[in-house]
This record gives sequence, C-alpha cells and structure tokens, in this order.
Amino acid sequence: MSTQDQSGDAPTTGSGTGTREADVVVVGAGTAGCYAAATIAREGYEVVVLERKSEDEAGHIACGDALKGASAFPDSIPKSQIEPAFTNTDVDHGRFEIPQEDTVLEIPVPGELAVIDRWEYGKRIIEGADEAGAEIHYDTVVKNVVQADDEKGTVTGVEAIRKGDPKTYEADVVIDAAGSLSVLQDYVDFSNSTFDTNVDYSHFCSAYREIVTVDEPVPWDDALVFKPTERAAGYLWYFPRTDTEINVGLGFQMTEEPMKLVDDLKRDLENRREFRNAEVDDKLGAALPTRRPYDSAVHPGYMAVGDAAGHVNPTTGGGIAGAAYAGKYAAEAAIEGLETGDVSETTFWEYNERVMDHFGARYAALDVYNILSTAVDVDDLMGLLAAMPGEKMAEALYSGSTSIGPKLAAESLYKSYGHWGTILNLFKTKRRADDLLELYEHYPNHPAALEHWQQRRDDLMEQVYETTGADPKY
Repeated sequence: MSTQDQSGDAPTTGSGTGTREADVVVVGAGTAGCYAAATIAREGYEVVVLERKSEDEAGHIACGDALKGASAFPDSIPKSQIEPAFTNTDVDHGRFEIPQEDTVLEIPVPGELAVIDRWEYGKRIIEGADEAGAEIHYDTVVKNVVQADDEKGTVTGVEAIRKGDPKTYEADVVIDAAGSLSVLQDYVDFSNSTFDTNVDYSHFCSAYREIVTVDEPVPWDDALVFKPTERAAGYLWYFPRTDTEINVGLGFQMTEEPMKLVDDLKRDLENRREFRNAEVDDKLGAALPTRRPYDSAVHPGYMAVGDAAGHVNPTTGGGIAGAAYAGKYAAEAAIEGLETGDVSETTFWEYNERVMDHFGARYAALDVYNILSTAVDVDDLMGLLAAMPGEKMAEALYSGSTSIGPKLAAESLYKSYGHWGTILNLFKTKRRADDLLELYEHYPNHPAALEHWQQRRDDLMEQVYETTGADPKY
C-alpha cells in the first residue's frame, strides 16, 4: 500500500477511485483513538485515523479537564508529548460542598492528579499519533460500516464523506473510538457476535462546561470542587486549570431536563463571590457514559474503545487514562490479528480481559452506587455523604469498594442521625457491589463462556435492584 501525508491530499492506491486501503482504520482522534493508532503505527503497520472535525477544531471537546493517573500513560505517545498540557499539578484532593448539611468534605484522591487544558492535550495526542506514523484525515464523517458476506459479518471497512466527497476506507481492522453513543454501532450487524448491544440513552450523561477566568486567585486551587445540583440527577464541578482559570460545569443524566439543571450552574456561579466579574472564554457540551463497561467490545474485524465502549468511571466521569489504555490494549489485539491473519472475536478477546482486569471490574462495581443514587432522596444522599469519613469515600469513589468495620459503622450511624435508613441501605448495597466486583474478577477467558457469566451477573444485578429499590438499569 502507498503512504500519504497527514493532510491526506497525496494520491493513494486502492481498489478504485475514492478508496483508501490501510491495515487499520481508527474512527475518532480522541484519547483512545490516538493511543490505539500510535501503538499500531509504531509496529510498522499502516493506520488511518478518521476525524470528523477540522484540523483547527480537532481535540476541542467538552471535558472536566481533571486527569487521574497522570503519572502512568502508555508510552506509544511519550508523556513528554502531553505534559505541556498539564496546567495544574498541585491538585491533590476533592472538595465536596454539601449545602444541605452546611458542610464541606475534603476527600483525598489516591494517585497522581492533574488538571489539563483539554484542547491543548487533544492537539498533542494527535501530534503524537502523527509522529508515530499514523495518518490523520480531518473533515471525515463516517456514514456506514462495511461488513463481509460471511458467517460472522466481519467488518472490512467504513464508508465516509471526506471534505464533501464520498470515500471508502478498506481495512483488516476497524477500531471504533467515535465516542459516546457511537454512530458506528448503529451500522454494524452484531447478531453473530458477543458485542454488547444492551445500550440505552439513559446510560449516558449530558455534560456542559465553561472555561471561566476570574480576577483573583481562588482559595481552592489545589482541589477538585464538587457540589450537588438541587436534584440527585446531577452535580456541579469547579476544576482549577490555574488559580484564575477555572473549568466550571455540570453533568446530568439524559433522562433529566437539561436547561433546568444548567440554570443550577448559572445560579451557583452568580452566588459565588470568587466568580464576580468573571469572563467566560469557552462553552461546550458533550455526552459521556455513566454505566458499566460493555460486557464485550469486540466483533470480527472490529473493536470499540474509550467512551464508545463505556470506559468511564460512572461516579466521577473520569475516563482519560482508561481510554488511553483501552486504546493500547485494542491496538495490541489488532496487531496480533494482523500478524496471524485472524481477526476473529477469539483473537480480540484478550482485549476484553485486559480492560476488565485493569479498570472494567472496578467501574462495574462503582455503577452499583450510581444505581443507588437514583433511588435515594437528594437530602438523604447528602446526609449520607456528610457522615462518611473522607478516606472511605475516596476508596468507594475510585476502587469500587471500601472496608466498613463495626466501629466505623457505629460512628457513621451516629453522625447520620435522621438518615439511618439510607446509610443502612448503603451498607447493604456495598455488599452487593463487593459481590459484583468478585464476579468481574472472574471475567471469562473465551467468548463461548460469556453467556453463562452474564447470567450470573444478571442474577447479582437483580439483588442490587432489590436492595436499592431502584428501577432496573439494564
């Protein structure tokens, strides 16, 4: 196959006019897509990344800008490449403002933490993929996924519109890094594979954020600030890029009325002394998963990564580091498929296993607490949070579980007088989350075993719904 410069304007060879051949096509130039492309390109394979935005706008997405796990990223894009986008490396804890209880909780956050300029970071990871040898095709919108007429419906490429012209991209492997509610998944027939199609819009959150510049340094420039909205369906955030440039925003379930909750953010900004005379530099919205990771994100010739596979912490919305590693794991599975000529589910299955082992099991357990929050009154929930010791809340938010002994339980019950029913429900829910975490740690090692494992997981989920009183989510 012939190569092509980054702009994609040089002549190409293929099976015909308007056709581009490559070993791998990656759809989406976000974190997962860029790390996948860079990993594959460094092994000498031909990779084309399709990005719907223009070169100027690529990398500009709505994000809280908080990055947990900043010290550990895959080396296919060197950390030195992205470090200039780290604008605040002094943040070390979360600050939970709970007006219902007239209290503020300072919560330690384990591991290295940073706040970044997400647009700058986005451009730098694209540069990293380019420097590794991947081609980036901007202004390219995928309109269909091509499948072979074989027993499994192997994916063999995509059809797209590039700068107004139709173009077909043929590839041995397609990696779907197209983000939340990826349209690619609407085009693929997954009926003969394990790929998770139990996906609904209610599993996703809408997010809106502004970049705000203030006159004076904020007093909490070393913290990630969280605050509940007036309903349990959402939360506000204030993440300091610097001591005077703040990422402010909110996330809310797609089942909620968006403008009413955005008004919560507007009112809070107006009432905060530190934001008087503030200037808004940028506004943007997006969607992100607040669900468990896909049970399986593989299909013959095709893998989904990052937001497109539910690879986001469902309690915090954090997903950058997980997406980077999902991209790496999918890329290594793709390389094996290219080397062996076998792009089946079985070849790609190790990608599923590595995701579950690294963060998927933890995220699935955390989703149980999300489910609990849908069945709890917001005042009771805030009373519960106020009663929890900070280090235990940090464990629950980031590990999916925490140890709660008799002494701690007694202290929490004392502090949460008036919310005892809710805290008792939390302890019961914690046991369900622990059971689920243990099951995920025994995720199957072969596609044929998935159905039996899913039946066991669904039985546990029935217990979760019974314990929490929540409506079934899946």
